[in-house]
Amino acid sequence: MSARKLKVATCSLAGCFGCHMSFLDMDEQIVDLIELIEFDRSPLTDIKTIGACDIGLIEGGLCNDENVHVLQQFRQHCRILVAVGACAINGGVPALRNRFTVQECLEESYLHGVGVVEAQIPADPELPSLLPQVIPIQNVVKVDFFLPGCPPPATAFVEIIQAVRDNREPRLDYPMRRFD
Repeated sequence: MSARKLKVATCSLAGCFGCHMSFLDMDEQIVDLIELIEFDRSPLTDIKTIGACDIGLIEGGLCNDENVHVLQQFRQHCRILVAVGACAINGGVPALRNRFTVQECLEESYLHGVGVVEAQIPADPELPSLLPQVIPIQNVVKVDFFLPGCPPPATAFVEIIQAVRDNREPRLDYPMRRFD
């Protein structure tokens, strides 16, 4: 009789989606991994809601109120929450906007940006409100493990999953980090 599969959920907040791409870079290891896990909410499954999960992998920092809401849902439903990559851990590239006010960013993008036609800052209630600054996820919720890198290598994802399965601390020494 085989052991129960771990349920894994993933999401990308304010980031580039590179960490998800790195996850998929594990090549043939993914076949072995499928024996250990099943996916819940994830862009890999197109499932939009989250149920009870063993591991939540969060890529990206927090730049708007929708990001905060999604993160809080993950923390509520995931036994173990992992901050994946530089953007989740320290804001990464999206945090470069932190030198400017939200209004300055909106004006540059929608009024003065290259190729702007019919300059107007969007004011649609469907758009999430921007936070004053991009912040790392651990500023809002408890994070159980940090998977550094930009992006982290595929082997680091495997190590996290195997460590959770084996009920041990993951070994994420320097070779498990990558900054491309």
